[in-house]
Amino acid sequence: MIPLRAGVVGVGRLGAAHARLLARGARFDLVGVSDVDSGRAGAVAASLGVTALRSAELCREAEAIVVAVPTAAHFEIGHEALDAGCHVLIEKPIARALAEADALVELARRQDRVLGVGHVERFNGILLACDPYLSVPRYLESLRLAPFQERGTDVTVVLDLMIHDIDLVLALAGASPTDVRAVGVPVITGSIDIANARLAFEGGTVASITASRVSTRALRQLRLFQNSGYFSLDLAGQTGEHLRRARRRPDRATGIEDLVERVPLAAVPGEPLERELDAFADAIRGEPSRLVRGEQARQALDVAIRITREIEEFAHVVAQDP
Repeated sequence: MIPLRAGVVGVGRLGAAHARLLARGARFDLVGVSDVDSGRAGAVAASLGVTALRSAELCREAEAIVVAVPTAAHFEIGHEALDAGCHVLIEKPIARALAEADALVELARRQDRVLGVGHVERFNGILLACDPYLSVPRYLESLRLAPFQERGTDVTVVLDLMIHDIDLVLALAGASPTDVRAVGVPVITGSIDIANARLAFEGGTVASITASRVSTRALRQLRLFQNSGYFSLDLAGQTGEHLRRARRRPDRATGIEDLVERVPLAAVPGEPLERELDAFADAIRGEPSRLVRGEQARQALDVAIRITREIEEFAHVVAQDP
């Protein structure tokens, strides 16, 4: 199988990781990288034995482009790559605004190209280990905390961090929320730095999502409750447990251990980002793929915008409170 010629636009921390995996894998042939910081582009290119190019030049050389630039530039670079006839994987979120997302999805459709979005948490090894046991959860609770850093502060914490969990919740619930309630505040930056959202779905499923980029420690936890049992997952450590309702209830129960059975969960080995790139290659070749498509990412963006608007409206009400 001939490897797909690939390039990466934006080689900061995440983009450099994409470039490293593309260069070492068998599914792609990394032909070059691009970055507005020419020194950074040159250093990454030299370390991988490829060429540093302007984004337009790279799009002409490659069949597939990974876009890992700041969110504000997702639309511009994604549009440039799709217009050049490339398949595109854009880091999350797909864009800043729904109109931009819609335009990218439509351009990919017209060009008959794959448009994927980097919701890499879908490829977390411990989440994949839950697949055999998952049904539709009745309650979901996610907690994503991160220490402050300048990267990502061009957008709110909702688009920077919470978007991961919004995408997971939508995928697990299998629907869009019928009701969105949220609260959030700026702490260090001029935009929302910590937020909580409550999403309600038709059928009764409820999700509580909390994200902060002003924590003293990093934490990524997900808990899922369904009729058959409970999952407690550490997404950062890729560990977790599944407590399944016991098939036979004892005559006398002295504690929770008498009512449930522990199902071992072992994370699927490997790098989630590498699995995502493999899924990108599968989608390009028309094979079954878990890749998050542009339409799905647009749905997550829509909910993120609804959450942000709810927070802004709540902040206005609080500001008017005597």
